[in-house]
Amino acid sequence: MSKRAVLEVIALDVEDAVAAQAGGADRLELVTDMAADGLTPSTETVAAIRAAVDIDLRVMLRLADGFAAGDVERLTRLAGRLREAGATEFVLGFLDPDGDVDLHAVERIAGVLHGCRWTFHRAIDRAANRDALRKQLGDFPGLDTYLTAGAAGGVDEGMTVLLAEARRRGEPGYEQQLLVGGGLRLDHVPGLLAAGIDAFHIGGAARPSGWAGPVSAEAVAEWRRVLGG
Repeated sequence: MSKRAVLEVIALDVEDAVAAQAGGADRLELVTDMAADGLTPSTETVAAIRAAVDIDLRVMLRLADGFAAGDVERLTRLAGRLREAGATEFVLGFLDPDGDVDLHAVERIAGVLHGCRWTFHRAIDRAANRDALRKQLGDFPGLDTYLTAGAAGGVDEGMTVLLAEARRRGEPGYEQQLLVGGGLRLDHVPGLLAAGIDAFHIGGAARPSGWAGPVSAEAVAEWRRVLGG
């Protein structure tokens, strides 16, 4: 029997979370302020969503638009408060001005997470050298996923990279799950599944009315149907 592909859906509030779970999502990415491509939500929102659904949640750790870490001490304090609010999984990713991974910021925050599972997000798609980034982060505790479109411009632009990285899974730096998101469409899915990719991330695709509207359980269910399970 084939393994069920993971479907992760962006949720901004309890309504989104409940609809995503009803539609068959396996996991939520919790954020606020999609005008800035997703920032850290409030502890109150995280606690309310944790109480409303029983699927996995990954909480964004990001203070401002872009991929600079900014105030690392503030981020570490936020991570601690979010853990107290019930968060056990996270999303983060920081680059320095040269496009290399900001190891200081990642080390500080990963240290506060104490082994919690986390995703390195689409900062990888802006990295100067994504292979070097993966190898630098290869042994970080808790890192089990890369959220990527393969390129800054989205899956259409990054498909070749995604397929190449899927072939390398299991090599040093490539042990983590490839979670594909960023301009992802249903017509991309068959080729990605055929390449062995088994995790998919959607945001706007779950919202027929756009970001001003809520997640649609029916839209999520269509993705669940195409992905199987």
